[in-house]
Amino acid sequence: MSQKLQAAITGVAGYVPEKVLTNKELEKMVDTTDEWITTRTGIKERRILEDGKGPSDMAVLAIKDLLEKTNTKPEEVDLILFATVTPDLVFPATANITADKAGLVNAFGYDINAACSGFIYALTTGAKFVESGTHKKVIVVGADKMSSIIDYQDRATCIIFGDGGGAVMLEPDEEGYGICDSILKSDGSGRKYLHQKAGGSVKPPSIETIQAREHYVYQEGKQVFKAAVSNMADVSRRIMERNNLSAEDVAYLVAHQANLRIIDATRNAMNLDEEKVMINIQRYGNTTNGTIPLCLWEWEDKLKKGDNLILAAFGGGFTWGSVYVKWAY
Repeated sequence: MSQKLQAAITGVAGYVPEKVLTNKELEKMVDTTDEWITTRTGIKERRILEDGKGPSDMAVLAIKDLLEKTNTKPEEVDLILFATVTPDLVFPATANITADKAGLVNAFGYDINAACSGFIYALTTGAKFVESGTHKKVIVVGADKMSSIIDYQDRATCIIFGDGGGAVMLEPDEEGYGICDSILKSDGSGRKYLHQKAGGSVKPPSIETIQAREHYVYQEGKQVFKAAVSNMADVSRRIMERNNLSAEDVAYLVAHQANLRIIDATRNAMNLDEEKVMINIQRYGNTTNGTIPLCLWEWEDKLKKGDNLILAAFGGGFTWGSVYVKWAY
């Protein structure tokens, strides 16, 4: 008897821009030091996408690689979901722009904005289309050009974020591999601690909003840190319990790369050894929707068929969640 249809990740690809912004360079821009940044965040450098380019440009390069890896023709893709908080344009959706640039002529698509949790929200959404039996090849992208909404005069935020992204292919599986379970949460009352003040319809761009520097990420770090630590740890522990997984059963924690201390707290809550956590924050910083696919991309050759992965994220909104994935190849 075949198992129920699940959505398996059958390929992953990533892209990071060539330009590197180091802590040493940031020391010249704001009142900070390499040591201060490293001890508090774990970040040494981040990548910066060139002017005039957007998340779609990074996504197209990742998708090209992904199609090659999975032996998929562009016209075979049914759906593209794009998780981003820095869309190319307010509209149309960056998913649609990307589909056009990548030749995904038969795919419909839309964007998902759940801040740093967007990729796991999109992954779970894409899985439902596959599980329903209506869609066979779904591409889920997570990519952000955070440098476009970061104030490089604000030392609290400019040290954290970078640009980058990745994409995964979801396809039907009947052998028990793929997206097995998810816990997704949100709490809109957290928005006051992490948001962008202007640029939306409530406060459209004006000379005043630009002069007041309101088109950048605003964050109250302490509050966000506290909420991220408790919530990310909570859902990751719960998803293990719900699926009867012990620390020994988990191959890797694939954590959103926001802050090394948040990742450590989540790892401790799961009783995992350090070598079971994917960490590349030191090289890329927080790429928002890009962090989890970039981790999967970098660790792809270490993953084995049947490996149990726990994906976990926390983002502005607040949004957070955890996804249990059984690796399919």
